[in-house]
Amino acid sequence: MAQYQVPQFIEVEDKIFGPLTLKQFVYLAGGGGLCLLFFTLLPLYLTVILAIPVLTLSAGLAFYTVNGRPLIFAMEHAFGYLFGTKLYLWMQRDQVSRDKGLVASNSKLEARSSLPVPKLSESKLKDLSWSLNIKDPYHQTTSTINDKGPDSYLLS
Repeated sequence: MAQYQVPQFIEVEDKIFGPLTLKQFVYLAGGGGLCLLFFTLLPLYLTVILAIPVLTLSAGLAFYTVNGRPLIFAMEHAFGYLFGTKLYLWMQRDQVSRDKGLVASNSKLEARSSLPVPKLSESKLKDLSWSLNIKDPYHQTTSTINDKGPDSYLLS
């Protein structure tokens, strides 16, 4: 049976142009070419103003990493976040309808305040709390041996 060599370090890019990888070379050559274009077509002061950000961006794309990943991925995610659709769960969608709803809710609140509020006696509250405690299966604190719980097989 023939044995084949398994490739290792597949995440490390090959150095093709001296100490540069192909991507690094393309980023630097593109930035340099754009600066050369600025130099030939524009006056010197505009060339300097435009060349500094272009050279900085091309050097950043070629060499800078954010959390161990190339800068191009961080820029891609930033643009996706800035221009992508966002879902705000805590914000109202329509400001105008919210303002109208606020006025309507104030008028409803005024109408409710004029209604009489029924009084609860202490005995009714005790009856209510007792019925809630009895019917709530998660908060029962008393158990007997006759209950068929998960440990009932140990008792027999």
